[in-house]
Amino acid sequence: MGSVLSFPAANTTSRQRRKAEEEEEDLLDSRDRKEDIAKFPYVEFTGQDSITCPTCQGTGCIPTQQVNELVALIPYSDQRLRPQRSKKLYVLLSVLLCLLISGLVVFFFFPHSILVDDDGIKVVQVWFDKKNSVVILAITATLRIRNSNFYSVTVTSLTTQVQYMNTVVGTQQVSNVSSIQPLSDKLVNFTVKAELGGSFSYVYFSCTFPKAKVHNILIFMRTWVKLSYIGHVSQSTLERYRYVDCSTNFTASQDLLLLPPSA
Repeated sequence: MGSVLSFPAANTTSRQRRKAEEEEEDLLDSRDRKEDIAKFPYVEFTGQDSITCPTCQGTGCIPTQQVNELVALIPYSDQRLRPQRSKKLYVLLSVLLCLLISGLVVFFFFPHSILVDDDGIKVVQVWFDKKNSVVILAITATLRIRNSNFYSVTVTSLTTQVQYMNTVVGTQQVSNVSSIQPLSDKLVNFTVKAELGGSFSYVYFSCTFPKAKVHNILIFMRTWVKLSYIGHVSQSTLERYRYVDCSTNFTASQDLLLLPPSA
């Protein structure tokens, strides 16, 4: 009886032992499979109706229907969150280029000074009105205008006034005189007519007195020059005392373009 009862217990123990060994082998196999899977990136084969998962290093896929629903979590240490050197270089070059263009625009279009100089009296024509004891002078003077800008400058008007003994004896105004090219200078000639008579009738006798060796009279000339360029208007004023020989015609240069005196 005792030997018969011992057989079932032995069989049960051997079965339990085999089952434990199988479970241990299954556990080892599952661990090995997990280690093998960890060595390979995650890949999901879902066909054409999917896109690459951005957070799976380009190896996973998500359904296109859930593109606007899913949120990708990117680690803080991810390289894609760090600005690339090339972007910094592009930004720096863009800033430098903008500064260079701005500097060039300011340099080329910022108004520079326009110099207006008196180049002297070139021609003096003298007429005598013996009946009224009047001396008539046609004085041709020259201005030298220097344009230091990178665009043309237009002399819109030129006004001249002649005074003798603080009295205005002649005025001349000319419009649309000339245009001055960039970075150049130009001579501008103008003629003003002055009449000395009435209370200045003694000038007639002084200018026609034959025994006098010097027939110079002192006049004061004031000239206003209006300039226009790129929408700006500026004005320069010249004032100068001049000695004029009133006894005879005077010509300093024969190749001047004379503007006709006012009637």
